[in-house]
Amino acid sequence: MQCKWIVTGCLTLLFNWTSCQEISNLTFPDSFLFGAASSAYQIEGAWNESGKGPSKWDFIIHAVPIVVDGSNAEVACDSYHRYNEDIAALKELGVNYYRFSIAWPRLLPRGFLNEINPDGVQYYNNLIDGLLAEGIEPWVTIFHADTPFPIYYLGDWNNANIVEYFTDYADLLFQLFGDRIKTWLTINEPLMYCATFIKNAVRFLGQVSVPTGVTEYLCGHNVLRAHAKTYRLYEEKYKSSQKGRISIVLNTDFSMPASDSEADVNAAQTKRDFDLGWFLHPLVYGDYPQRMIDNIGNHSSAQGYPFSRLPSFTVKEKKDIIGAYDFIAINHYTSELTVPNNSSGITVSSYDDDHNIATFKDPSWAGSAASWLKVCPQGFREMLVYLKNHYKNPEIVITEQGYADEPNTLNDMERINYYRLYLNDALKAIYEDGVKLTAYTAWSLLDSFEWDSGYSIRFGLYHVDFEDGRRTRTPKESARFYKNVISTRKLTDL
Repeated sequence: MQCKWIVTGCLTLLFNWTSCQEISNLTFPDSFLFGAASSAYQIEGAWNESGKGPSKWDFIIHAVPIVVDGSNAEVACDSYHRYNEDIAALKELGVNYYRFSIAWPRLLPRGFLNEINPDGVQYYNNLIDGLLAEGIEPWVTIFHADTPFPIYYLGDWNNANIVEYFTDYADLLFQLFGDRIKTWLTINEPLMYCATFIKNAVRFLGQVSVPTGVTEYLCGHNVLRAHAKTYRLYEEKYKSSQKGRISIVLNTDFSMPASDSEADVNAAQTKRDFDLGWFLHPLVYGDYPQRMIDNIGNHSSAQGYPFSRLPSFTVKEKKDIIGAYDFIAINHYTSELTVPNNSSGITVSSYDDDHNIATFKDPSWAGSAASWLKVCPQGFREMLVYLKNHYKNPEIVITEQGYADEPNTLNDMERINYYRLYLNDALKAIYEDGVKLTAYTAWSLLDSFEWDSGYSIRFGLYHVDFEDGRRTRTPKESARFYKNVISTRKLTDL
């Protein structure tokens, strides 16, 4: 009988694929929900059609050679015209919900309420109603990286006024679609948006031209202020009538110490505070983690700044931010090992220098087509337990998780392996650790435009033929696997 590699506890082992000896036969609870996800910019296409305005990403991709394969998202999966095919794929999978985003510039071409695009409103009404007609619950992300270009020109998330701009936009969505949307997600992956993407700006513009160590924290501060104001708006104006729930989507590569040494353990905690804690700690406890406050304050002083580069919340803002979530939404793909960086940490003003932690992947972890994505399901379980123990045992929803492989891979056994292992540790976390994990979202429904990676890597359960004018969708083996998990609620019945 043929054997394939499988990763268990982050170690590569030989495993008989068909015997499932290492996989739990536990069943996901009856109330547990399964979904699939996408984002507007990555799949919709129609970038300048039907009244849509330009976004930040439209501008960047056409102005700067940032995408590794030279591609763009002008057509992408063409979901603007083929959303019914997406709904059919979701129905075939049998998911409980579909997490998608609304393109801010498709609805508000200039970013502001003075111009509402009726074609954009109609498109999302059609998508929402089509999903509901098939018994699929729509989960809406309000912002997934596609800032309208006029607001980007005004400073994007570094401009404090974006709190008002974003809240106005969210209020419009609640008015237009809130009668049918019961799960709202305000902002996707602020860690990625505010910190990681800055490295691309430095790559093209140079360290001196980008105010690193300042822009990251201004962005994050305004994200939290905008999310909290939106949450309180919904709570006060809509929640009693629309009866929905709302949260913000955070992301993390979970940090684990490279050894049991005190230095490595402290390094892991510092990195957790700078990744998860940056946004989650204020939501649960009302302010940034003390390690962030101390590190950034001390470094700022040593660098000659007359103030800490980490902004402070007002008393009113702290009151609004604390508790501004109905569940914790997490995107998680992989983990990392940590050691102290052993540098002064004050040479350069930047997010990386402020935490001053070196991270790496264990070379024994199985890889993927994305250099940053290594398979470590143990880290996933540890992250879930960490959230339970450090953040008051919240309800947790996984809003993205998935595996990258090469284009045109239909027999995607490595992706099946990944999902099976990570879902296996999800079951362990639920039953053995008492984690309140209630939903799991596969990223992604379709092969799609993966930002600066373009189409060079693929995450989809469905293959998309980007050379075919119809953008034909074809289920991969992983789609069949996920469908079976959803229908049986088990991992052992293939």
